[in-house]
Amino acid sequence: MSQEALWYVVHTYSGYENKVKANIEKIVENRDMHDQIHEIIVPMLDTLEVKNGQKKVVQKKVYPGYVLIKMQMNDDTWYVVRNTRGVTSFVGPGSKPVALTEEEVATMGIEAPRRIIEISEGETVIVTNGPFEHSAGIVKEVNDSKRTVIVMLSVFGRETPVELDFTQVQRM
Repeated sequence: MSQEALWYVVHTYSGYENKVKANIEKIVENRDMHDQIHEIIVPMLDTLEVKNGQKKVVQKKVYPGYVLIKMQMNDDTWYVVRNTRGVTSFVGPGSKPVALTEEEVATMGIEAPRRIIEISEGETVIVTNGPFEHSAGIVKEVNDSKRTVIVMLSVFGRETPVELDFTQVQRM
């Protein structure tokens, strides 16, 4: 009876995107609906802004007023999402939500092909980019769900745990 989880788009009040995301995540947690509502995202894009001659990277919403949800559509999930404060409607004709097609999901870059990391705790890695580029350290922890590793790096002569993205490290 378990159906595949698909991506749906929810329209929200302007400026409520992150509140809607947080509220739905809280409901999923409280009602233990992880198996039905898998992921909720507010797509953001880093943009460079110049204010008073200062360059600053600012995150902007790619689709203001919308939240993307990967979920199994059924009466319970529809009810939970539809009745979340800040949600105005699902995107689709009438009141019938329509899932995004695989092409739309790929075009929007929602689900980039996930890089599988073949690094485990205790291994020595080199940092490939970011402020610690060219530093070497030992992996203390691998977090597959967050797609991060904690690496012990020597910072100012001290062993310091640094959280890095999978894309920032490689095996030595």
